[in-house]
Amino acid sequence: MQRKINFSPGEYYHVYNRGVDKRDIFLRKDDWRRFQRMLYIANTISPITYKEVENIPLGKIDHKENLIDIGAYVLMPNHFHLLVRQKEEIGLSKFMEKLSTGYSMYFNKKYDRSGALFQGAFKAQHVDRDEYLKYLFAYIHLNPIKMIDANWNEELARKQAHSTEKKFLENYQFSSYLDWAGVARDENRILNKGAFPEYFSAHTEFTSYIEDWLNFQNFQGEPSENIMA
Repeated sequence: MQRKINFSPGEYYHVYNRGVDKRDIFLRKDDWRRFQRMLYIANTISPITYKEVENIPLGKIDHKENLIDIGAYVLMPNHFHLLVRQKEEIGLSKFMEKLSTGYSMYFNKKYDRSGALFQGAFKAQHVDRDEYLKYLFAYIHLNPIKMIDANWNEELARKQAHSTEKKFLENYQFSSYLDWAGVARDENRILNKGAFPEYFSAHTEFTSYIEDWLNFQNFQGEPSENIMA
């Protein structure tokens, strides 16, 4: 099926996909870690075999020029979200092919299965407004709240944020929240913050922005009707 969106260099996109039939795509902790590391390893114009760098810190991998710039991401049990900027022609498509194919091959071999792991081609929305771009930093990083409150999007307008939710975000390893919050870790290298507007000049500005959305009484949840839950 022909994609309805054309990817242009220098433009921002919200990219997402989920498991076929809404199945979980991360079953064990090392699955989450593998996909997270692949966000960095697959994002290069030069091919890198995962097995060659499996036990090497990201900062010590000979990583060539990126295909895309990643500004934010989150992994959820059956889907993922990325906020990216395309650097070169078809760079995003190349990156997503490397990421999806590489992880699917790993997953199918590990769990002795065959067939598609993801629900068709990845989905993407062009982020063409500044307020929408900034909003996605909140939407993506607040996704893990659904793991402790499945009705969060519907109920948030009727309740105040709980300290347990904020603490959960601060301890969630599989998103870029910690990197924007100023935590020093190897996964910081996945992001290229300089390719995105300087919305948060300090770590505290980012965490305050996320907390504001967590408490916002008129939060609408989904950025559009096409975003998956």
